Amino acid sequence: MARNVAQADASLKAGKWARTKYVGVSLVGKTLAILGFGKVGSEVARRAKGLGMHVIAHDPYASADRARAIGVDLVSMEEAMTTADFISLHMPLTPSTNKMLNDEAFAKMKKGVRIINVARGGVIDEDALVRALDAGIVAQAALDVFTKEPPAADSKLVLHENVTVTPHLGASTVEAQEGVAIEIAEAVTGALKGELAASAVNAPMVPAEVLSELAPYVMLAEKLGRLAVQLVAGGGGIKSVKVTYASARAPDDLDTRLLRAMITKGVIEPISDVFVNLVNADFTAKQRGIRVSEEKIVMDGSPETPLEYIQVQIANVESKFPSAICDSGLVTVEGRVKDGIPHLTKVGAFEVDVSMEGSLILCRQVDQPGMIGSVGSVLGEENVNVSFMSVGRIAPRKTAIMAIGVDEEPSKATLTKIGEIPAIEEFVFLKL
Repeated sequence: MARNVAQADASLKAGKWARTKYVGVSLVGKTLAILGFGKVGSEVARRAKGLGMHVIAHDPYASADRARAIGVDLVSMEEAMTTADFISLHMPLTPSTNKMLNDEAFAKMKKGVRIINVARGGVIDEDALVRALDAGIVAQAALDVFTKEPPAADSKLVLHENVTVTPHLGASTVEAQEGVAIEIAEAVTGALKGELAASAVNAPMVPAEVLSELAPYVMLAEKLGRLAVQLVAGGGGIKSVKVTYASARAPDDLDTRLLRAMITKGVIEPISDVFVNLVNADFTAKQRGIRVSEEKIVMDGSPETPLEYIQVQIANVESKFPSAICDSGLVTVEGRVKDGIPHLTKVGAFEVDVSMEGSLILCRQVDQPGMIGSVGSVLGEENVNVSFMSVGRIAPRKTAIMAIGVDEEPSKATLTKIGEIPAIEEFVFLKL
């Protein structure tokens, strides 16, 4: 690297790396195509959006959620090359990307396009780029990388009046090294606090902006899993878990790997001594013979909200709270996020609405006056504080389910007293 720096410095002093014809260009309203929408490509997109540019991107592995969060449209390679005013390259050099920008590719581009390459030199056919520059197809090129580094002193690209070149040393600056050190420290402290990590290499990769958007749904997913497994009699014998995601977004735009991992964590941890995390969730479920299937339902609504609700169902089990079994014979719980807080909204066939904080008592009862007061009085006598209470019923004076959020865990004697209330047909205490 020291030799490269010395050679680059010598070239700069000789005017070989800075021989550029600068032309002022307004960026507002111009289209920037980003080829390779990873971490660097995403950051370039953010800045370009701030400059008033329309940003499109092509990357076969990019998440639609991440692109939407930034305000970027994912397009085909053909559309990216034919419609862009600027093209910025951020992909790795592989057999499929080697000389990807060649004579054929340049022929498809708008006349006057500007090319930025900060990826790898080999993704551009350098001879073809010189021809495109000379023909006026490419108005300007900014290159940080070359097929051979450092480039030859007589390189046509380095000497071309419409080319700006830099020596590919950004990661070696004091500022860059300091930034990496801070990022590592923040990632480590976040992981030690139990926070979700966007930079984990052996867990579902979720960009920071998508992670922030999904955070309350991640909490909802784990709590629904914990709730569902506690409704199973004996807590064991679980072989099939079905998860349904309802969203206004297209199914391909919703990456559910993180949510599935958290539901699996919620289902397995209460009935085992295994610590489940994002890395081992799928493997742990497979080890225990639990099949987790997923279904995505497209609903009308705003795609600004990633999910309308999450439903968790457990098949072929008995329930300690039979009302949690829906008409299809599955233990069913459903929830959604309201004002950033996970809420339980359905148990079996009954609609409820209770914040999923602390602990929960579910009661099936005859719908009649005085029930809320009767249960509340029993809890009050034992100094158990009620945080939420919601009643869902089939029809007036018929069967109802009362969901009661409590801050403290009631004693067995208190729960027995609740069960002895004449109109209470069944009840269960659940830790969230």
